[in-house]
Amino acid sequence: MLKTSSAAFADTKPHYSILDGLRGVAALTVVCFHIFEAFATSHLDQKINHGYLAVDFFFILSGFVMGYAYDDRWKTMTVKEFIKRRFIRLHPMVVIGAIIGAIMFYTQGCSVWDVSKISVAMLLIATLMNAFLIPATPGTEIRGVGEMYPLNGPSWTLFFEYIGNLLYVFFIRKLPTKPLFALVLLAGMGLAVFAIWGPYGDICVGYSLTGDNILGGSLRLLFSFSAGLLISRVFKPIKKIKGIFWIGGLSIVILSAIPRIGGSENLWMNGLYDTICFAIAFPLLVYLGASGKTTDKITTRICKFMGDISYPLYMVHYPFIYLYYAWVKNENLTFVQSLPGALALVIGSVILAYLCLKLYDEPVRKFLSKHFLRVRVKAS
Repeated sequence: MLKTSSAAFADTKPHYSILDGLRGVAALTVVCFHIFEAFATSHLDQKINHGYLAVDFFFILSGFVMGYAYDDRWKTMTVKEFIKRRFIRLHPMVVIGAIIGAIMFYTQGCSVWDVSKISVAMLLIATLMNAFLIPATPGTEIRGVGEMYPLNGPSWTLFFEYIGNLLYVFFIRKLPTKPLFALVLLAGMGLAVFAIWGPYGDICVGYSLTGDNILGGSLRLLFSFSAGLLISRVFKPIKKIKGIFWIGGLSIVILSAIPRIGGSENLWMNGLYDTICFAIAFPLLVYLGASGKTTDKITTRICKFMGDISYPLYMVHYPFIYLYYAWVKNENLTFVQSLPGALALVIGSVILAYLCLKLYDEPVRKFLSKHFLRVRVKAS
């Protein structure tokens, strides 16, 4: 009989529960990083200063999970099926993020962007572009701050994630381990050069269609995704470290929260810190996390919950960051004065992410899987 494969909706292979939990911790650091954008004048004085590095952690995880989930399936799986699987897994949340961003848009007016000048027709076009991951160019996007996706800024990482998926299916997966290592080394050197000697002294780039952003974003993807895939190829579990989820989660928080290093006079210092994080710390955390297992019910439940909401949280929180930003600017608030709103944003985003997961994302993926990813199995 025909039956929907479990792999069409959730991987048939066991999940790495600790990596799921660490992904959730990283998603929360991104939310906190974005909250403090309302009070920063530049990257130099941003609190949770290195929260942008969570993107590189996500890309490493993506490459690792891609290799683990798909590298041994290519004798039975077509390129078309792979692309459908990835689209079903990723795109429903892209669409809902764009819709939430459109619904919230006219509530976000402030001195930094004037939403009253944007017609409903322009908003509709921007919504469709965001939903289809068509990037806007600087000067043409409706918010006026240069983002690829002005309704839901973090969608830029999905733009690069899709590029990574296509690179994997058509090129990177075919590389033997030694050439893959060479690719990781070259991409890592390129990203290190960008970080240390580049114009910003960091790798907080990729969100805009400008030369530096495209170059930096491409290097971030190419190194981290390929490094994750390489780890999956050579992975052999090491002796389990007790409490690795808590150690890894605390490490991600600390690495993200470290203040800017070197100031405006020594940008290279901060670039070096970024390099240590993306080239050493994050691959090590992924390796250790993959080697460990949860040993108690509480940690297991936390990891599952954090893993479940990580992607929805990442994709739905930012329209409320725009609202929070506008509120802070319009009322000229300090962080202490805005703290109740900031806490409400974090808690509300987590709740909304869970509701979107259960009421939208999972049902939509099940529907799409049922109709587009059918496999023939023996009757029981």
